[in-house]
Amino acid sequence: MDQQPELIGGREKRVIRLAEYDPDWPSRFARERIRILEALGSTARRVDHIGSTSVPGLAAKPIIDIDVSVPDVEAEDDYLGALLAVGYELRVRQPGHRMVRAPALDVHVHICGVGSDWERRHLLFREWLRRDAGDRQAYADLKRQLARHDWEDMNAYADAKSCLIGQIMARAEEWARAVDWEPCSAE
Repeated sequence: MDQQPELIGGREKRVIRLAEYDPDWPSRFARERIRILEALGSTARRVDHIGSTSVPGLAAKPIIDIDVSVPDVEAEDDYLGALLAVGYELRVRQPGHRMVRAPALDVHVHICGVGSDWERRHLLFREWLRRDAGDRQAYADLKRQLARHDWEDMNAYADAKSCLIGQIMARAEEWARAVDWEPCSAE
């Protein structure tokens, strides 16, 4: 997972704009979830709302992040053509993970393997931020601070959050072990 991703289309400069939590974000996710399930059928074993827009009260870039779990992410023939056919565009390819997005750049769909570390980390991070107000606030504060910078590449903004995310994930993992947390059924 630490291998550099292949960025289809290369690096991109984008303005990082944060919005306060929008109660419509879950509805936007629900509409995209239906679109994904119609395209993939039973190949999509889980379709979950992840990322900051999935955490009530958390400021976020107004981009709906979705995690789709498939039996084998490396078997692109099983899912990629169907997602491209309904309008998504391939953006990232790396071992264990693919990312497609809507042309309007307002939806990112992360594809990973069922039961993979990608799936677990995305779901645990979401669950922890929903539960822990202190980490939710610290994450929001950092994102606001970083959004004031001019980033040559959107991935540099994401990388700038990695230290705090690592600290938050350590606390989340400690909690997960203490309560025997495992991902429940998809949202």
